[in-house]
Amino acid sequence: MTEKIQEITNDKWVKALLERPVLARIATANPRTYQPHVVPVWFEWDGECIWISSFRSTRKIREIMRNPRVSIVVDTADEPQGMQAVIFEGRAELISDPRIVVPRSTTIYTRYLGEDGVKDPEPASWIADPENLIICLKPEKVYTSRG
Repeated sequence: MTEKIQEITNDKWVKALLERPVLARIATANPRTYQPHVVPVWFEWDGECIWISSFRSTRKIREIMRNPRVSIVVDTADEPQGMQAVIFEGRAELISDPRIVVPRSTTIYTRYLGEDGVKDPEPASWIADPENLIICLKPEKVYTSRG
């Protein structure tokens, strides 16, 4: 990670936003038609990469397989000072190794559902599903917006 990206993501308000279980939106593009596709996702930021759990059969995964360039925005408008946003850009990596997929999916789902919620049959079955994989983006560029 570049020094500039690290400086941006270590800013106090950026760290606070990325620690919250708010929705992110990932944007992919069809490599033939260039049609953008934006969908809400659950995520986890570890200080270096943004991680998203998804199923292989989704449009976003099919598009990443053919065109790994993505953008991800994490934003909120419920702050006293108004809108806050962090935008990540770069090449996504798809990870299918269960030794990474299972623990990473578990932490992502726990973030949004809590320790007990992640044990329910539906998220528990998603975590172990062979279709489940992880999108990992180590950003090449990061932008912020506030106000």
